[in-house]
Amino acid sequence: TAYFSHPGHKNATAFAFAGSTPTPTPTPTATPTADPTIPAGYYDSAAGLSGSSLKSALHNIIDGHTTLSYSAVWEALKVLDQDPNNSANVIEFYSGLSTPKTNNGGDANNWNREHTWPQSHGDFGTGNGPGTDVHHLRPEDVAVNSTRGNKDFDLGGSAVSECGDCWTDADSFEPRDSVKGDLARGILYMAVRYNGDDGFADLEVNNSINGSTNYLGKVCVLLGWHNADPVTAAERTRNNAIYSTYQRNRNPFIDHPEYAESIFGATC
Repeated sequence: TAYFSHPGHKNATAFAFAGSTPTPTPTPTATPTADPTIPAGYYDSAAGLSGSSLKSALHNIIDGHTTLSYSAVWEALKVLDQDPNNSANVIEFYSGLSTPKTNNGGDANNWNREHTWPQSHGDFGTGNGPGTDVHHLRPEDVAVNSTRGNKDFDLGGSAVSECGDCWTDADSFEPRDSVKGDLARGILYMAVRYNGDDGFADLEVNNSINGSTNYLGKVCVLLGWHNADPVTAAERTRNNAIYSTYQRNRNPFIDHPEYAESIFGATC
C-alpha cells in the first residue's frame, strides 16, 4: 500500500513478470493508395470485372480518343521518347540507341515511326486511328525497323544488326529485354482499344505466327514479357503525357498490370 502511494504507481498491472514479452498492439493495415497519376474515377466502370467483361469495359473507357495526323506523330515521339540525358535526342525503341531528333526520315541511319502493331496486321495504314496511335508507335532506326517488318513476336533467331540483344528469324522478332514489357503492354492496349466498332479493324492477339489479318502473336510470349519486365517510372511518365497532351486516353495495362492476366491469361 505504501509503495502504490508514490506518484505513477497505482496498481500491480504496471508490472511485468521477469522474462515475459509484452504483447504488441497490432498496427492497422494501411489502405492501398491509388496511383496519383491516374485521374480519379477513370477505371470505376471496370471495377470488379474480369475476362471479356473487363476487356469490354476498358474498351469503352479508352475509346474515342483524340487522334493525331501521321505528320504530328513525328513531333509527339520527339517528346514522348526523348533521351532523358540529352534533350536533343530520342531513344530508339528496339535498339536503345540515342539519336538526334532531327535525324528523322526514311534514309539509311535515320529513325522513323515504327508500328509495333504492323499496319498489315489490320490493313489500317497511316490514317488517323490505329495508324497514328502513339501508345504503340515508337522511334526506331530505319534498318532495324525494316528487319522487324511485320513479323509477329516470339523468342530466338539470329542477332539483329544495329540492335544489341535483338533476335529475328523468318517470321518473328524478339526485342531487347528492357523493353519487352513496354512492347507487350502497347500491343495489349491495341487489342483492347480497336474492336471494330468505330470503322477501324478489329485487332486481336493470338498465339500463332503468320496468323490471319487483324491478328498478332504470340500472346503467351507477350504475357511472359509483361510479367518479366514490370512497368517503370519512365513508362508511367509516357502514359501520362499521352493522356494529358496528345490523345486523352491511357494504356490500362500500365496503370493496372493485373488486367493483362485477367483478360488474356486463359489463352495460355
